[in-house]
Amino acid sequence: MAGATSALFIMDIKGRCLISRDYRGDVSPIQAEKFFNKFVEKEGDIESHGPVCYDSGVTYMFIQHKNIYLLTASRQNCNAASLLLFLHRIVDVFKHYFEELEEESLRDNFVVVYELLDEIMDFGYPQYTEAKILSEFIKTDAYRMEVAQRPPMAVTNAVSWRSEGVFYKKNEVFLDVVEHVNILVNSNGQLIRSEVVGALKMRTYLSGMPECKLGLNDRVLLEAQGRTTKGKAIDLDDIKFHQCVRLARFENDRTISFIPPDGSFDLMTYRLSTQVKPLIWVEAQVERHSRSRVEIMVKARSQFKERSTATNVEIELPVPSDATNPNVRTSMGSANYAPERDAVLWKIKSFPGNKEYMLRSEFRLPSVISEDAPPDRKAPIRVKFEIPYFTISGIQVRYLKIIEKSGYQALPWVRYITMAGEYELRLI
Repeated sequence: MAGATSALFIMDIKGRCLISRDYRGDVSPIQAEKFFNKFVEKEGDIESHGPVCYDSGVTYMFIQHKNIYLLTASRQNCNAASLLLFLHRIVDVFKHYFEELEEESLRDNFVVVYELLDEIMDFGYPQYTEAKILSEFIKTDAYRMEVAQRPPMAVTNAVSWRSEGVFYKKNEVFLDVVEHVNILVNSNGQLIRSEVVGALKMRTYLSGMPECKLGLNDRVLLEAQGRTTKGKAIDLDDIKFHQCVRLARFENDRTISFIPPDGSFDLMTYRLSTQVKPLIWVEAQVERHSRSRVEIMVKARSQFKERSTATNVEIELPVPSDATNPNVRTSMGSANYAPERDAVLWKIKSFPGNKEYMLRSEFRLPSVISEDAPPDRKAPIRVKFEIPYFTISGIQVRYLKIIEKSGYQALPWVRYITMAGEYELRLI
């Protein structure tokens, strides 16, 4: 087979990477996810397109099985038919081990999956794809761990993520509720991607073995506790906890109780796929006064309440690569031409809610082109910002209790902040 596979990815139906195996170190999971998301947005229905695609120097080959996609990526001139057959053989191997291949079976048996991926391919070249041969030296039973085989924590008193004897003169807990907004707007001003990825980030400086209890205004939590959910209760999706959280208790009464690790860790992550109104809206109008002079007029508008203020706002406006002598004027903040990024960077330190600011940029194009030539495909407008004391989801920490047998008093500090993630508005 000519050429070798760089990496193999197993992705869920939303294009998120569940498991990856890097064989040659030149294609990352982030690249694969970006390709997959871009491909779905461009083609609409991925099943209606062929199984081989080329993007940014990488050839991607994929197949779908139930609610997952198996995807290979290669930077070499490889035999696509052989690799597609190889992906189907992988499905057969996984079905031999797990009975059914789907997202849940992968999550339950990821150790076996990685063992298999190490054996069926070596440095990007397929090796063993016969399940009977693989089962001779990869014993499935060795990776099926029964819960009953593990002594409960109450018997061993083992907390693997925290050592005993921790001591601080001043006991403090810092809890940051951080949300990243991912937005993609097409050239018609339509919102085609919208999600919020949040995390409860903790820094604990606590002595001993403290017991912590955390209460949120999540709708599911409140209803399970018999509380009314009028007003600010919210629904959280895709909740994932740190291993310190007692999941059995959470399943019973939705109480988040845990013995925290010492230092920094993510207590909980979540995702909201609901429609999100862009917090900072940017419109750009391009006027060509001649074939060599172009003017761009930009409006930036904050679409949140006046009591909140965005800080460290940076708006990256793409300009042609041959632009020269830009003349930039703004009604707020500062703007500079960044030729290494082919963009004008507009920076606003403080952007209050319900405000609108303007930027006008004029530059020249030394290259002479035909008036009938098609327009170049421009990069999107990218926006960065931070909004302290604000969350899109409306999540709130109702209480954070810290109990330790020595009886010390700990000071909990809670902050909220919303930040721009992949925040892009397309021009064309």
